[in-house]
Amino acid sequence: MRIHFIVHESFESPGAIKAWAENNNLNISYTHLYKGEKLPASVNDFDCLVIMGGPQSPATTKQEYPHFDAPKEIAFIKEAILSEKYVLGVCLGAQLIGEALGAKFDHSPHREIGLFDVELTDEGKEDPIFSQFPSTFSVGHWHGDMPGLTPESQVLAYSKGCPRQVIRYTPKVYGFQCHFEFTPEAIEGMITHCNDELEEYKALPYIQSAEVLRKNDYTPVNQKLFLFLDAMKSDFESSKA
Repeated sequence: MRIHFIVHESFESPGAIKAWAENNNLNISYTHLYKGEKLPASVNDFDCLVIMGGPQSPATTKQEYPHFDAPKEIAFIKEAILSEKYVLGVCLGAQLIGEALGAKFDHSPHREIGLFDVELTDEGKEDPIFSQFPSTFSVGHWHGDMPGLTPESQVLAYSKGCPRQVIRYTPKVYGFQCHFEFTPEAIEGMITHCNDELEEYKALPYIQSAEVLRKNDYTPVNQKLFLFLDAMKSDFESSKA
């Protein structure tokens, strides 16, 4: 299985997704947009596309972030989806998937930064993958927006602060507004580069301090991520058998 990461910023790393891919000896490639790297010439260069987060939104312009071309990236994601690739979007990545499918992103009712519970919906409890998860579990968060919904999409999990945490757009396309991939190293990068957000929003109800963020145990969150990724890989291998 060949997995390609689109990485928008150095501090929004693939984290535990990268660790899983390396542990499974997968063929890994990257587009580091913040370095000026280009998207792959063809979606046939990979089997799975993972789009990471970033401080941008789908409405961000090139004037604001010269390395971020939202329309071009959205078109690339749409091509990958239409080509029946496995596609996973995290945070901004999930919002870009929604846009690629014609669903506009929206602002979340609450900004969330930290480790907070999400709860499975009835659809989540019946999902082939998430049905293996507990009905309520903790996961990482660092966002103020959320993905749009298509008529065919299903919300699989929500939190008190955001009604769209995990979305299944198709059996091969999932969007995570939340962060299963956070590791101590990844969260340290977020704290270093986004500390102004922690200060600006510290009075809001779903914002943890840097001290709490560092003390959180992300291992159980990563284990659930690995369960999801294992299922995706198994489905891919079955389709090739």
